[in-house]
Amino acid sequence: MMLFEYPKNTAFGRVLPKTKIYEHGKPSAATKSLFVKHVEQIKWQYKLAPETINIKSTKAVPEIQVFTLALKEPTLKTDVLRCIDQAIAYPIIFELTFNNKVKAIAAYKRPNEADASKWVLGSYLESDWLPATTPRNPLPPALDLEALYAQLLKPLIALKALPKESLQQQMARLEQIRSKQRELEKCEAKLNKEKQFNRKVELNAVCRKIQQEIAYLETEGAE
Repeated sequence: MMLFEYPKNTAFGRVLPKTKIYEHGKPSAATKSLFVKHVEQIKWQYKLAPETINIKSTKAVPEIQVFTLALKEPTLKTDVLRCIDQAIAYPIIFELTFNNKVKAIAAYKRPNEADASKWVLGSYLESDWLPATTPRNPLPPALDLEALYAQLLKPLIALKALPKESLQQQMARLEQIRSKQRELEKCEAKLNKEKQFNRKVELNAVCRKIQQEIAYLETEGAE
């Protein structure tokens, strides 16, 4: 896993009050309590835009923001990140910090095809916790911000891209795999509880079929 070194010109460095997030993200009372319990500070750390990084924007990725969240404890429910993502109309890369450690986390974020003013959020992808002193890599070369965004997400995606597969296609395939994995967990739970032999045989066959579907999605492509 790698962390990236963001150019000095992209530094934004503004503390973002939680109230500003509440205004635009409209969190539930339960999510607000998660902010209070888990988040010490939110910092809008970097702004990757044509004027700061000299890379052209695209309709899908006009800018990329990098937020740092200083945590009070080493766990954070993604409801908090989803609220911030809903409040900020740009793709965001989050860096969580706690006890001299850091982890990167982000959800693939794209404009809604039916309504460009809204954004579609995928599942969150995250690294392991790393020492804060971990050496950082320079930003990868990219022709535009959309290509750069794909490169920033790439180290977080635990699924190898297929030849000529776009980021959107890769993320759709990952979502399918995760859905199948949830199906498999439910099937295995039923299998473990089942007492009747015939029913156990049936469930075992269903579990095997789902496992085969997951293996296919991991190596061959989307359905």
